[in-house]
Amino acid sequence: MIRTQSGNGAKKAAFTEISFGGKVPPRCDIPVEYTWDLSALQPSDEAWEESFRRAGEEMQQLASYNGKLFDSPETLLEFLRLEEKASERMGKLYAYATMKSHENTSEALYQGMADRAGMLYSSFAAVCSFFNPEVLAAGEEKVNDFIARCAGLALYRHFFDDLLRSKEHVLSPREEELLARSSEMARTAETAFSLFTNADMTFPSIVDEKGEETELSEERYYLLSRSRDRRVRKEAFEGLLGTYGKYRNSLGALYSGSVKGDIFYATARKYQSSLDASLDADNIPSSVYDNVVSTVNANLDAMHDYMRLRKKALALDELHMYDLNVPLADEPDAAIPYGKAVEMVVEGLAPLGEEYIDVLRNGFTTRWIDVYENQGKHKGAYSWGSYGAHPFVLLNYSGTLRDVFTIAHEMGHSLHTWHSQERQPQVYADYTIFLAEVASTVNESLLLESMLEKASREEKIYLLNHYLDQVRTTVYRQAMFAEFERDMHAAAEQGAPLTADSLCGVWRELN
Repeated sequence: MIRTQSGNGAKKAAFTEISFGGKVPPRCDIPVEYTWDLSALQPSDEAWEESFRRAGEEMQQLASYNGKLFDSPETLLEFLRLEEKASERMGKLYAYATMKSHENTSEALYQGMADRAGMLYSSFAAVCSFFNPEVLAAGEEKVNDFIARCAGLALYRHFFDDLLRSKEHVLSPREEELLARSSEMARTAETAFSLFTNADMTFPSIVDEKGEETELSEERYYLLSRSRDRRVRKEAFEGLLGTYGKYRNSLGALYSGSVKGDIFYATARKYQSSLDASLDADNIPSSVYDNVVSTVNANLDAMHDYMRLRKKALALDELHMYDLNVPLADEPDAAIPYGKAVEMVVEGLAPLGEEYIDVLRNGFTTRWIDVYENQGKHKGAYSWGSYGAHPFVLLNYSGTLRDVFTIAHEMGHSLHTWHSQERQPQVYADYTIFLAEVASTVNESLLLESMLEKASREEKIYLLNHYLDQVRTTVYRQAMFAEFERDMHAAAEQGAPLTADSLCGVWRELN
């Protein structure tokens, strides 16, 4: 794992301000200091190929334990340690290939490597698919006996308890192998959607409020949607959504295929619903999920009040979707340089302590982050990686206040991952999705508090406006996404077709 300097010796980030004008630049125009360095995962493509070959050898070793796990406690421990070693290798192979493909989703070389890594992962899961049935066949008494007789197995007690809890959803060895081998096929809809929307889909150009032609993209839409010129907002909205609308039937079919895959696996594993299946790994009842949706729906008045305030402040007769992002108070027109954004985040997160800030600065200065948008780059932002290497962050930074908060948010995920891997054994290093957004949203709150403390009255107004929009999107909109997913899966489980018309109808009703 990566180690950082302690105290005030940690290196400060130094970045030169750059601008790309109205066009989305090709990858080759992005200065290297603004790109991530994936060598912590694989030193090179050639090293990836060698590691890929060695993964095959480790899979053969793992397969040799089939039917022999409970020959002795030592044999069981040997398998667990070999599986962890192989799993770390697999994680690095998959993360490297996928993130290289995300640099430019139209690049055939890395599309191919990512596809090979996905197929290898499915084969790895199939090779290890005998493990769960074999443990459950041995039973709780045998497992506890082995743990008592082998000190090294004590570490895995909770792991085994969790596996034994899921007994009714584990199938026969042959059935488990078939499900494992089908996983890559089941990701086809997601893969096709990603390539279509990131690599193949193009958007029109529009004229911004300065009279300059601007190439529209997913990432540039947000900036244009904040324009004071309503014409710009409307044209950006129509340009983006109109492009998606041209392919509504294909996109609807891809979503329907993804839902059907979820239902297939839930049914195969004898869950009552795909919702139950998705929550079971974290041992969370579906009532918790339902309660989030119902609680937010029971408290929509506050959000509706905010929409009325927005309509009044903007002096509009009718509020449209393209009016939701424009700020209610004046914000600085100039883009926030990335280097300044980094220092704002570092200063805002200072209450988390010296060690946290040292690791944070190290992430900024040793190229954990891929900063700017380029042609074909995966849209959005995420933090990701693999056990045994520091995490990485993908951004599409454009200099907005929201982008600054996105840095704080994604680095919250990354430092959560870093500290978890530093302090937890591999078997427990991954945190659940149920907890994943805690660190990231805390970071955003700390950054906002820091900015409010130093803000003038005018600055406080637009910062509080940003906070209101964060509540709207983080609480209300996320709950709406959850309701849509739940209801569409439930409808499909009842045999209802998920067509473009039905999906759009439900989505419009929720909005």
